[in-house]
Amino acid sequence: MKKTRRKDRTATLQSVGDILTGFDRKEKKYISREFQDYGYRLAEALGDLKHRSLYIKLAKETPRRFLEEAKNFVKDASRVRNKARLFMWKLGELKKEQKDKK
Repeated sequence: MKKTRRKDRTATLQSVGDILTGFDRKEKKYISREFQDYGYRLAEALGDLKHRSLYIKLAKETPRRFLEEAKNFVKDASRVRNKARLFMWKLGELKKEQKDKK
């Protein structure tokens, strides 16, 4: 069994202070759970911070694989006028497919 040097392992880890400096408490002051953070980041990615509570609710109640697949679909699309609308359409399609399989 090969021994790893402590120096090699700690090179990839971040300190808690480094992580917290990137966290803006003014913008995200009510986020205390992982699904809330995911929903907020999803709203940022789609450019729809006005409806961030909707994305937080989706992150809580919808399987993550559906959200990720719909987000990647929007990211891969070109010349999209409204990313949020395309995301919601794709999410609905994915849910319909799942329902039809059952």
